[in-house]
Amino acid sequence: MPDTDGDLQSLRRDLKRAAGMLMSAGSLLIVTHIDADGITSGGIAARTAERLGLDHRVVFEPKLTEDSIELINCSGHDLVWICDLGSGYVTEFTRGNMVITDHHAPDPRGPCGEGIVHINPHLYGWDGSYEACGATMTYLLSKEVDPANRDCAHLAMVGAVGDFQDSNESRLVGLNRIPLEDSRELGIAMIEEDVRIFGRETKPLVSFLQYSTDPPIPGITDDPSGVRGTLDTLGVRYREDQSWNGLDPEQKRTIREELCSRLEPRLRNRLVGEVYTFPNMPSKGGLRDAKEFATVLNSCGRYDDAETGLRICLGDPDALDVAERNRNDHRRNISVAIALVKERDMVREGRFIRWFDAGSEIRDTVVGIVAGMLCNMYGEPHMPMIAFADAEDGTKVSSRADRNLVDKGLDLSVVMGTAARMVGGMGGGHSVAAGATIPPSKKREFLDIVEDLVCAQLD
Repeated sequence: MPDTDGDLQSLRRDLKRAAGMLMSAGSLLIVTHIDADGITSGGIAARTAERLGLDHRVVFEPKLTEDSIELINCSGHDLVWICDLGSGYVTEFTRGNMVITDHHAPDPRGPCGEGIVHINPHLYGWDGSYEACGATMTYLLSKEVDPANRDCAHLAMVGAVGDFQDSNESRLVGLNRIPLEDSRELGIAMIEEDVRIFGRETKPLVSFLQYSTDPPIPGITDDPSGVRGTLDTLGVRYREDQSWNGLDPEQKRTIREELCSRLEPRLRNRLVGEVYTFPNMPSKGGLRDAKEFATVLNSCGRYDDAETGLRICLGDPDALDVAERNRNDHRRNISVAIALVKERDMVREGRFIRWFDAGSEIRDTVVGIVAGMLCNMYGEPHMPMIAFADAEDGTKVSSRADRNLVDKGLDLSVVMGTAARMVGGMGGGHSVAAGATIPPSKKREFLDIVEDLVCAQLD
């Protein structure tokens, strides 16, 4: 059961109705997002359709556009299932026989039409930015269709971690606890208390510790010689290719205690918390750790190869080699993008926000990741990070913020949606991470509006 209160009765009612629609359909169109949450959602939906014997097709969309909405409205399939997308556009769907399992802020213009079952945590009293992701909502429906689909629970965990839904409390909470507990019961997942630095399975130990940024650790972060000196002082013997999870429990404990001793008490809970391992996954390929699994999928979807990510979710071992190439490209591109922003001193500071304009030099599909990483690299004062990148249909805007700002009243979903509409664009997302598409000539006006909205929310 989830560890926070919401309207479970209404959720179960809608899940039952949607399950009935799926079980009575003859053909199915699945439309889903390209990030880790969207790909895992697509994997869960595809597996559900496969087990029902449904003729089905999976379509990946980076965002809903007029063309993709027309594709949905004009589809000849008996049923359309939209995953990790759709909530912000429910008033634009004109067909019936649709199911939406999403977690983004619902369309403020009104409810969906007849024949559409809209399953979104916001509608039942949970926060979709950290208590339920798209894959979790998709999993709950899959499980309602057939309890045997509980073996997809780990994919919902990957979707949630990929959407940083474990960041708020250093663990998964809310409805996300349902697939977590199902995974544990089935022996699919191990839940441990450990350092939450990225790369527990695949990064060499020195690099693993050196690239700890949330929170930064004095004498460790960005300091490989400091890492080596610390390990030598602690008497930890390691190979150069040694991973964190290759250490024995006592070595981990020794290092963990030293890292915590260098942090203020309020930051220690960000360093140490729940981590999720899938022991039955291959030891190579980055699928044993939930964060790394999510990065593998992101590296596919963000580079126009979400299909390979879907194949991984469906258990195709041949997809791993392709994914490894995607992941190497992803790492290199993110590293180059971060360096580019730093070297050119691109980040500007306004009254209440920081922002940078990447133009065509950073892909619009990854600029949000870059904005999030840069957001963690700045100390006081904490401000939202706004990033611009050129896109085919205008200027892509990505925004990220520290959870502490959200606790003080910041809601980037409202900020992005409102500011975008005021300049002739579209936007939305979550309180802590949101995006928009705006006309290229409206950047300055957009930023001024964002400044005013953020000021009003945090006043």
